[in-house]
Amino acid sequence: MNEEKEFQQPAEDGLRVTPHEFFMPGHGMNAGTGILLVHGLTGAPNEMRQLGLSLNRVGFTVYGVQLAGHCGTPEDLVRTRWQDWAMSVHAGALRLRGQVDRLVVMGLSMGAVLALELASERPELVDGVGAFSTMFWHDGWSMPGYARLSFLLRPFRALGIGRKKMFMEREPYGIKNETTRKRVVGQMQQGDSASAGLRGNPWYSVIEMHALSKNVRQRLGRVKAPCLVMHASQDDIASIANAELILRKVRAPIDFVLLRDSYHMITIDGERRTVFAHAAGFASRVTASSVEAPVRPRDSFAIPSSDASSRIKLDSMTA
Repeated sequence: MNEEKEFQQPAEDGLRVTPHEFFMPGHGMNAGTGILLVHGLTGAPNEMRQLGLSLNRVGFTVYGVQLAGHCGTPEDLVRTRWQDWAMSVHAGALRLRGQVDRLVVMGLSMGAVLALELASERPELVDGVGAFSTMFWHDGWSMPGYARLSFLLRPFRALGIGRKKMFMEREPYGIKNETTRKRVVGQMQQGDSASAGLRGNPWYSVIEMHALSKNVRQRLGRVKAPCLVMHASQDDIASIANAELILRKVRAPIDFVLLRDSYHMITIDGERRTVFAHAAGFASRVTASSVEAPVRPRDSFAIPSSDASSRIKLDSMTA
């Protein structure tokens, strides 16, 4: 079946605040469940689009959010901190929750860490969490030794060193399927960051990723919503230890799926349809379990009109 014909985005639009985001209104019994999709570091909403389309086909309302500083240049990304990325997720969650009865947040790679951050900081907002290829650490089998020592970069930024330095992406680019890898690498080489992300990870952004990771690891016990954790046994970017940490620290019910024929980018790799099926099944279970529970009015999650009051407070966060 032709991939482009199978996955056609609905023409109707709604909550997007940037041209790279996507919103897909739901239909039928699943329309009241909103699914917020969060991409990874240096990535783009596009890496979550096929997952979003598959979920929307079975009725879920889907919103693919863009993280601050992404879909542009490395300098755009370097100017942001991890709190800015979290703010993007919090604001997107509030916009979507104002349209639906329940919210499931699903993230890929660092997006999974941000999904867990939202669930730990705003448990009243989140009914389910999907953590896919969670990346607390760059410790996959393809990572060079210096990448594993990237937590030592912080003093360089304090001295103003390395602002334009990057850890460049390398084979196999998180993708086992050779056809998909060739297409994505071609987009990256053309500088199409909105479609395929940046070609590397800026040093300063990796510093922020580590700060985010530390913050969330310390708060995993505060996650109350049920979780779906999916990880590839051959993940080249983030080892299975990242998923195992969630299994140990999160006290909520967890469904764990181990993939055996994918690398890091499981939403676009060879087992993507397995990922889609598990994601839809999990969202359906969340919907079924909450359908008889009291539902907070959608208006109670609306973002206030005042600019000052609409900013999400992240007082507990530290740089």
